[in-house]
Amino acid sequence: MGSEEQQRYERVPGILFEADKWMRKFIRKAEFYVYMVRCNDGSFYTGSTNNLEKRIKEHNSNSGRAAKYLQGKGPVKLVYAKEYAYYKNALHAEIGIKKLTRRQKEELINIYDKSKGE
Repeated sequence: MGSEEQQRYERVPGILFEADKWMRKFIRKAEFYVYMVRCNDGSFYTGSTNNLEKRIKEHNSNSGRAAKYLQGKGPVKLVYAKEYAYYKNALHAEIGIKKLTRRQKEELINIYDKSKGE
């Protein structure tokens, strides 16, 4: 980036721009999980969270905190989970899993099951 462009994008001290707010949520570092659950009807639901145990309990409860897709499809069973250090990485992984076919998701679950057994 040239100095002319750099000056154009310099930030005013003490002011948080909208783009900065948007980017902040993507660079959070903590424990984030991408998970897949199998519903009672055999379908899969993929999501991400920073508290896996709590989220699965929410999905299995009748509270309003569960995903709309899962209403009437419970109880759900956790079949895949992977931890990420950054929210952005977890989000990209979730999007990637959602694009997989059912067969590919089942293969991913089988690989996950084998890795847990070792």
